[in-house]
Amino acid sequence: MSRSLISLLIIIAAIACNRKPFVDHKLRFEKISDNCENMKPSFRMISNIAGERYEFDKCLTTGFTKEMMQVSRQGDTVLVHFEKPGNQTSLFKITLDIDSYPQYHFITVDDETFPLTSSQD
Repeated sequence: MSRSLISLLIIIAAIACNRKPFVDHKLRFEKISDNCENMKPSFRMISNIAGERYEFDKCLTTGFTKEMMQVSRQGDTVLVHFEKPGNQTSLFKITLDIDSYPQYHFITVDDETFPLTSSQD
C-alpha cells in the first residue's frame, strides 16, 4: 500500500515539474457610459487559486469586441494590449481573469505597469 502511494506521489511530482509556460485569459466587459468623462482611475486585483482577476474602467471604441484585446507574456510580465480607440468612444467596465505559469510579478495594461504585491494582514 505505502509503495503504491509513494509511486503515485513521485509520478504526480514529475508531471508537475514538466509544466510548460502559458498565459490564459478570460475577458468580460460591460459598457457603462456613452462617454469617458466619468472614468475612475482605479485598478483592482483579486487573487485566488485559479489566478488573478483584474477590474478597471477603460475608454474604448464604442463597438469594442474581445478580438480587440491581446494578452501575452514577456519575462515576468503579463502584457495586455487594447486597440487604440477610434473616433466614437465609450466607457467600459473590464473584468480580466488571468492564469499564467510560471508566476509573474508585473502586469502592463497598454502603457501602465503595475507590480503585483500581496497584502499582509
